Amino acid sequence: MTTAYYTADAICRAHDMGEGHPEQPGRLIAIEKGLDVVGIADRLDRRSAPPADTALVKRVHDPLHIDQLYDMAPRHGRIPLDEDTLLTPDTLAAARYGAGAGVAAVDAVMAGDIANAFCAIRPPGHHAEYSKAMGFCFFNNIAIAARYAIDHHGLERVAIVDFDVHHGNGTEDVMRDEPRVLFCSSYQNPLFPHTDDASIPGKLIKTPLRGGTAARVFRDAIERDWIPALHEQKPQLILVSAGFDAHRSDPLADLNLEAEDFAWVTERILDVAETHCGGRVVSMLEGGYALDALAASAAVHVRSLLKRGA
Repeated sequence: MTTAYYTADAICRAHDMGEGHPEQPGRLIAIEKGLDVVGIADRLDRRSAPPADTALVKRVHDPLHIDQLYDMAPRHGRIPLDEDTLLTPDTLAAARYGAGAGVAAVDAVMAGDIANAFCAIRPPGHHAEYSKAMGFCFFNNIAIAARYAIDHHGLERVAIVDFDVHHGNGTEDVMRDEPRVLFCSSYQNPLFPHTDDASIPGKLIKTPLRGGTAARVFRDAIERDWIPALHEQKPQLILVSAGFDAHRSDPLADLNLEAEDFAWVTERILDVAETHCGGRVVSMLEGGYALDALAASAAVHVRSLLKRGA
């Protein structure tokens, strides 16, 4: 078995919210360059992402909200849903393929066809709430993958882990009443989306970090908060919201992680997966807006997946 790399590169890159916007098409180009630098670009099982069925998207989001997004979608130009989240003619196609990547990856890992997967997709998803697109996000990719794993594969214990620097408020919102999902999220606070820090044992594990937090504090917090909760749940599948904007170079936050910290947290997630679910991990791109830092961080994340998948 090996590591699959799912993308719909041309479609995901067509979604463009404008010059100077941090969530830009060049993010996917940067990740490809990073994979080449670390020497793994040609070692991955590259797969084209299919589009997610709209009916599946509506199992996670308010159907009226999804219909409204399609009704609003412009033929030309951009429509702001908020000051940072702009709907373009290509947005919803990219979002469907992004969600579809996660669904296809779940099928492949559950079938034992691959060991694990990384989905290089955009727009990101973890801020998309049940009835609201926000924070650069339109469809909640990771939540759609979790819902599919539960409904289609009959899983009873799915873990979502999110190390993006911004809290996955959308994932919390749409998974709040799903008892089969454990959601662990580390994030800088105060910072968008300005979440509260209350955890729910066995269900919602929040790991807030103050601006300026360095690697040792981050690693200690993950060991303290996430690892015991994951071992207690014994997940049958782990889904990763892989945001790389906690890197010290990222312009949208103030944590001080380096690329090797993302390799470390990936290894710890994989340790848990090997213990409880045969190594089944599906990772999906979220944030990361300093292109060089994104390239380096995503590359070592995928390299860690590949080492375990060999």
